[in-house]
Amino acid sequence: MPSNILEKGIIYFFTRGRVGVEDPDSVQDLARSYFVLRPLPDGAKITDGAVQDIGNNRLIALPKKVWPKSGKDRFMCFVEKAKTSMDTLKEEFFQGSEYSTKTVGTRQTPEVTPLGEGVYAITSTGGGQGTSHLAYMLTIPSELGEVQKDVGLAAKGSFALSVKNPESSGSGNAQLPNAAEYPKEIIEEFRGRGWMPAHPKHIDYTNASMLLIGENFDSSSNLDPTPKDEEDDTKATPQEELEKLQDEDESRVENLKGDDTIFEDLGISSKEYPKVMTTW
Repeated sequence: MPSNILEKGIIYFFTRGRVGVEDPDSVQDLARSYFVLRPLPDGAKITDGAVQDIGNNRLIALPKKVWPKSGKDRFMCFVEKAKTSMDTLKEEFFQGSEYSTKTVGTRQTPEVTPLGEGVYAITSTGGGQGTSHLAYMLTIPSELGEVQKDVGLAAKGSFALSVKNPESSGSGNAQLPNAAEYPKEIIEEFRGRGWMPAHPKHIDYTNASMLLIGENFDSSSNLDPTPKDEEDDTKATPQEELEKLQDEDESRVENLKGDDTIFEDLGISSKEYPKVMTTW
């Protein structure tokens, strides 16, 4: 395992239409987009069949609705649920809901729609405080549709990832009513700064606020090995490790019969939810 891979796992991308919008026609019809990080234990492989749920998943919301496409894009995102099970996400998040209002009667919040599935790695480059990255490779869909392109997803993507100090002030649209309740040792890691490179432990807290900055997957340092690892012939590079994980996930998906089963390992049949959306 490359020493600068802090975490690896499966990533799911979702979106949800605005209230009353069952079939979005554009990004403007979306209420919010999300992704789920599903970490794998150190040394674990993705095998055929359902992935074991050990309750360490994170649901992360993007109010901007789209993912950063370049270094000019700097979008906030927030951990909506941390250390949660897929069953909990199924019951409390994936499904739609109805509610009543005095003015317009019954309104409906649509169920989520899957946009893609793949594998990811959180890496640290540059040494010291360096930079943290979230790099991913999509497994589903096998070919990107207009929807994926419109929301900023790619076959291979990467973002620089920073976490916000909950005790630091910020602009009104960059704060949540309730900040992440970090323990003292994590607050001390900020050393009074407003931001620092994200580590997996920092996003294991509900309401943790992060900044995603778009990167070019191929030209970024996101998957560069450390100088020490480069001298070790037994060490795979971070990119080789991520590509290996993608091969394992592709094999698993193939045995689960393809796109219809994007939610199968969440215990949700393809009859309950739509296929991955590729066209508006």
